[in-house]
Amino acid sequence: MNVSASANPLDSSTVPSLPLMLESLPNPPVDERACPQRVRLQIDLMLLAIEALELGGSELFLAIAQELELQDIVKNRVNLWRMRCTNPLRRSHARRDLSLLEAKALVVIAADLARRLTAVIRQLLLTYQQMRDKQIPLEQNLRLSHYLERFRSHFRSRMNPRRSGVLAYNSPEKLDELALTLLQQLLFCTGTAGMQRLWISLFDGEVE
Repeated sequence: MNVSASANPLDSSTVPSLPLMLESLPNPPVDERACPQRVRLQIDLMLLAIEALELGGSELFLAIAQELELQDIVKNRVNLWRMRCTNPLRRSHARRDLSLLEAKALVVIAADLARRLTAVIRQLLLTYQQMRDKQIPLEQNLRLSHYLERFRSHFRSRMNPRRSGVLAYNSPEKLDELALTLLQQLLFCTGTAGMQRLWISLFDGEVE
């Protein structure tokens, strides 16, 4: 993979016109050139959950970026990879910042895909609730088990096991809990103004 492309995060001055969806997300009172660490982590994990739901990975994200006219921000696989590697838990953590504009683009992509996958997400969460209530092992449901297995595999292969934030998920049960929490977050952003509410929630505790 060619990683020699520019490592400078985008800011609003480098993009001539913004898609309306980006403008619908308010600018929190933080440095627009550098999103807080927790925001970078949460966005990447949500994309990881979508990857565990849907085959296609980065190619799918790029196709959605093109469809949503975000190609000036999410330009190619290397560019996308660099943005996601601003997650401090990544094995290949990039020492660059994620601008607000880039974060907005990734959230718009995640929200769009979550909306397309609403039925699947809702069914998985309903199945989980029913199985938990009946105390049935989750692996007995093929679809839910498949999602959880894929999420655990993605997480372990991409996150740095020496990071304390990764050590907190040192068991299949804890990773399953994280995977299900991310499903709830994805479902959260499929409702009315859900994308905006998700965006604002990412900065809870980060701004006064």
